[in-house]
Amino acid sequence: MPMTAEQVEQFRNDYREKCISSRYSGWRHLSLTVSTTLLVIIGSLFALNEVQSLEWLTIPATFLYANLTEYLGHKGPMHHKTRFLQLIFQRHAVEHHAFFTEAITTFDNSKDFKAVLFPPIMLLFFFGGFALPVGLLFYFLLSPNVAYLFVFTSAAYFLNYELLHFCYHLDESSWGSKLPFMSALRRHHTLHHDRRLMSKYNFNITYPICDHLFGTYYREGRGK
Repeated sequence: MPMTAEQVEQFRNDYREKCISSRYSGWRHLSLTVSTTLLVIIGSLFALNEVQSLEWLTIPATFLYANLTEYLGHKGPMHHKTRFLQLIFQRHAVEHHAFFTEAITTFDNSKDFKAVLFPPIMLLFFFGGFALPVGLLFYFLLSPNVAYLFVFTSAAYFLNYELLHFCYHLDESSWGSKLPFMSALRRHHTLHHDRRLMSKYNFNITYPICDHLFGTYYREGRGK
């Protein structure tokens, strides 16, 4: 059932009291995410050396793989409780979808950034537990350039994910909401925050490629 404005406000107040430290800075959190990811992106680009034509295909291949991973992760453990990933379900389906609804989508202040941005520990998990091991595998099995291009594209996609999701929850009059294509992408995500739709449709946070491929793309006018 949809939450009332009063229920959302009560949840937000409870969440801020229980989950957001007085020392937390949303802008520092955002800056850490952006700066860390940019360092990985720049480092990967500087490591490239005489890239061959076929090696450049790593970029679109990794992009499509990341889009699929984003889709499956969102459709799966983020919206369906599993034994070993309950914290992900709690943070996303329970907390994020109560903090932001289809009708109430925006931050009230910078401390609310915590309800959108991945925790800093996720940077260590993403780069140390995913990008680095796969990159090393590609380094030794394929080529160093393929490895660096994989890490570059993975990091760029992660940053793109975080910044787009962040912009979706800015006030509609903000600069981020006026970027090209933002209106359509934002509406796609806002519809996902309809509690009647959230477990069935619009699982891509960035570009709805897999939503189109797997029949979970929802647009207004379609019966719920």
